[in-house]
Amino acid sequence: MLWCSGRGISGVSFDGEAGLARIAELEAEMAQANFWDDQASAQGVISEVNRLKAKVQPIAGLRTDLDDVETMLELIDAAENAEERSEYSGELIEGLADLQGRLDTLELASYLSGPNDGCNAILSINSGAGGTESCDWAEMLLRMYSRWAERTGFSVELLEVTQGEEAGISSATIRIQGTNAYGYAKAERGVHRLVRISPFDSNARRHTSFCSVDVIAELDDSDTDIEVQESDCRIDVYRASGKGGQHVNRTESAVRITHLPSGIVVTCQNDRSQIKNKATAMRTLKSRLYEKQEDEKRSEMEKFYGAKGEIAWGNQIRSYVFQPYQMVKDLRTSVESGNVQAVMDGDLDVFIHAWLRAGGPIARQ
Repeated sequence: MLWCSGRGISGVSFDGEAGLARIAELEAEMAQANFWDDQASAQGVISEVNRLKAKVQPIAGLRTDLDDVETMLELIDAAENAEERSEYSGELIEGLADLQGRLDTLELASYLSGPNDGCNAILSINSGAGGTESCDWAEMLLRMYSRWAERTGFSVELLEVTQGEEAGISSATIRIQGTNAYGYAKAERGVHRLVRISPFDSNARRHTSFCSVDVIAELDDSDTDIEVQESDCRIDVYRASGKGGQHVNRTESAVRITHLPSGIVVTCQNDRSQIKNKATAMRTLKSRLYEKQEDEKRSEMEKFYGAKGEIAWGNQIRSYVFQPYQMVKDLRTSVESGNVQAVMDGDLDVFIHAWLRAGGPIARQ
């Protein structure tokens, strides 16, 4: 009988048996009559149970599958003729192929050992060198990441977007919700470079554009002891820009919070309610402050913010070439794909998985 062990959500190491024991303990706590007296604590317990189940149950399922494989091998050995043996062998091959796929998924999950890998992700895109070209590239990246999140089973919520002067967007922020969303999405942090024949150039010349992508974990109040005093913040409200209907544009529902001590600025305009937008922006600010604090604590600013560098030539983590040939290449892992359209439609797993398996390298190869 095979049992796997691995790293749990929130960076806690545990084996399968310990995970099941913890789930039983938490479910017993949920059954208590006073469980909902503290709603914030109750939500935290429920979230932990869901994350643990997402980690443990696939491993538990492998035990059953391995037992089935052993049974199939016994049937093959006991087969009375070649026809039976061939039939059982075919079923065994199909079962092993499915098992291999799920083992690969579990292997990837074992790399998500960071303290916040199980959290939702807040992904921000900012246009860089290239003007209108760069703004158009930013909008293409927004679509790419939205498609990737949806095909991976995550949900996506647009928190804010700033339109470009002529085309595209100058910046955008989305929330990617789902177990391990941050663990996977953090692989995309860095500068992304596009080379193509410009649709905005009447002479059809080749242009190079850059955008930076930043990813942070969305933290609940229970996940961090970061305290933000409103006296340390400048809070501005304004009318939401871009699409959203007349109501959005007539009311000052968008919120911008500037944290004066750190200079960090966050915005939110996804809701019609100014109160809800303020709460979301404040939560994002705490997450960004936590990320900054962790970077400083480890004295490895390059690991997260420094790895992005200047949004220009020489600092990119991935290059997307549309012309004169088609190729997307990750400069950290050397993984590449010739199917540019599939990548732009959200097929990013080959790059993200390679980055995780390589230990999350920040330096370009």
